[in-house]
Amino acid sequence: MTDVRVETFGCRLNTYESEIMRGHAEKAGLSDAIIFNTCAVTAEATRQVRQAIRKAAKENPEAQIIVTGCAAQTEAETFAAMPEVSRVIGNEEKLAASSWLKGSNRPRVDVSDIMQVRETRPPMIEQLTARTRAFVQVQTGCDHRCTFCIIPFGRGNSRSVPIADAVEQVRRLVASGHNEVVLSGVDLTSWGADLDGAPRLALLLERILNGVPDLKRLRLSSIDSIEADAALIDILAGEERVMPHLHLSLQSGDNMILKRMKRRHAREDSIAFCADLKARRPDMVFGADLIAGFPTETDAMFENSLQLVDACGLTYLHVFPFSPRPGTPAARMPMVERDVVKRRAALLRAKGEERLSRFLAGQVGSRQPVLVETESTGRTAQFALARFEQALTPGAVVDMHMVAARPSHLEARLAA
Repeated sequence: MTDVRVETFGCRLNTYESEIMRGHAEKAGLSDAIIFNTCAVTAEATRQVRQAIRKAAKENPEAQIIVTGCAAQTEAETFAAMPEVSRVIGNEEKLAASSWLKGSNRPRVDVSDIMQVRETRPPMIEQLTARTRAFVQVQTGCDHRCTFCIIPFGRGNSRSVPIADAVEQVRRLVASGHNEVVLSGVDLTSWGADLDGAPRLALLLERILNGVPDLKRLRLSSIDSIEADAALIDILAGEERVMPHLHLSLQSGDNMILKRMKRRHAREDSIAFCADLKARRPDMVFGADLIAGFPTETDAMFENSLQLVDACGLTYLHVFPFSPRPGTPAARMPMVERDVVKRRAALLRAKGEERLSRFLAGQVGSRQPVLVETESTGRTAQFALARFEQALTPGAVVDMHMVAARPSHLEARLAA
């Protein structure tokens, strides 16, 4: 190989930051390099990265392998000990152009204390390579300390991108042809708390919508519904350009488990949020993160999570079988047997498949705008996957008829 390849794992923030690193590396003239932008959300995620590194080194023996991202930040010594790895770069360092200069005097392990970083202003990017949906980082880090989560130690404390910078980044991406933008963050609903005047997320949405009138579709990544104030709910309920699809960080449907997770909401809060928003915007759909088999979870506690799927009317589930992360309080709690964890995760996934199938069946016969992602697939405003036989232009938003439902997607045709 002669170019720079970026392998991105994990969240939408990494997708955005991978483009920044790709730009820095190309401008620096870096070649014969594979950059692994890693995830540390679960122990399994880190294991998969190590496996991918070994495979890449075997297939590309001459390539320089550079590891960065959350796993590199939290487990720098693990990756530094791998003979396949040339450099380990921290989450703050990876966004600096100087980190990618050839022949620089930067150390092999270039990882600083992320908890000392106090602000974030990611470099601007003009376009996301090979993606029709653009991700924009407006927040990173987290001030909360959920007992299962290592991410604050990979990302640092909560830091917000100033309004003017965020609006300008969205404007550039729309000018380059992106019809949909996704605002991303580790704790998106905490945006603004560290800025002058402590503005709230609703103000940022308002400024983006008013400042970039050509933006057709604005979407939010995962939010913490307990932090959603009345102004944000008003925008979610009333602004047509904000997509009717929210992914919620729920994690459990049992109040005792939520307390042991150190979450800030109760089961009743989640149900009320979904019901209230659905009443104001009937086409709103919800996805959610749910953890199966959290330490001390009994059958009855798990049943509360299973029932929450129906109580909140969830459509898309992202299910995590609990795996302990060293260094987190949950890793020291009494574990649920592994086969029980796997069984509960399978039950949750089956429930999610049932809910999705039912939702898709209800879409048949409707006419909806679809963002074309590949020549034969796209996403509706509610994030349903649509497949079509016509070869369409990726990036376009086209009106389509939903003609049939399959277990995981809709069959669609161009509207007359």
